[in-house]
Amino acid sequence: MSILVVTGTGTGVGKTITTAALAALAAARGSSVAVVKPAQTGVTDGEAGDLAEVARLAGITEADTHEYARYPDPLSPAAAARTSGLPPVSLHDAAADIRKLAESHRLVLVEGAGGLLVRFDEDGTTLADLARELGAPVLVVVDPALGTLNHTALTLESMALRGVELAGLVLGSWPQPPEEPDLAMRCNIRDLETLAARPLAGAIPSGAGALDAPEFLLAARAGLSPAFGGTFDAAAFRARFGC
Repeated sequence: MSILVVTGTGTGVGKTITTAALAALAAARGSSVAVVKPAQTGVTDGEAGDLAEVARLAGITEADTHEYARYPDPLSPAAAARTSGLPPVSLHDAAADIRKLAESHRLVLVEGAGGLLVRFDEDGTTLADLARELGAPVLVVVDPALGTLNHTALTLESMALRGVELAGLVLGSWPQPPEEPDLAMRCNIRDLETLAARPLAGAIPSGAGALDAPEFLLAARAGLSPAFGGTFDAAAFRARFGC
């Protein structure tokens, strides 16, 4: 059994699609997988949230997805709880439930909200605190475009200061033909690997979220490294696109 936390350098960088890719590869290998979203914001009751997207793309059942709190406003979990008048999610309680899921599942994926240090309650509890309590490594999803180096460096330094283990960096949305990566994206490949002190763990194709489950599995396999069940070759990717 293992637990993997997925965060990003910000909102909209591709955390949900990357989480779905991880789940799809685990399920394809025959592993039991559970996906947890401690707090879903910006979605009202009855609407499809991130976990519904993960289930659709990964081909897993909704019974394998677990959402602990939902808030209608598109804010940080702490602010969304405050504006809605609902109680904040308890990451301590979430950790207990995640450990229980890990007893019956080969892999438990935990997708955060926003970035690593987004507040979940008024005490300032963050996803980094949850990862540390669980003793779980964190996969960081990054934007490949201009500006990503500073965001990534800040995230990685925050992880190091809090004693959180890095599982790797994944480019959350890599341009696909007819689009081409620009100069900044190409040069960022080597610089991101330097920041992480390791090769990239993957590059998810842009538009992968619009695929059906069988096509998405192929994209997931090509977009994630062998450590996560895929075939992504960081050296070949760097040789092809790097500057």
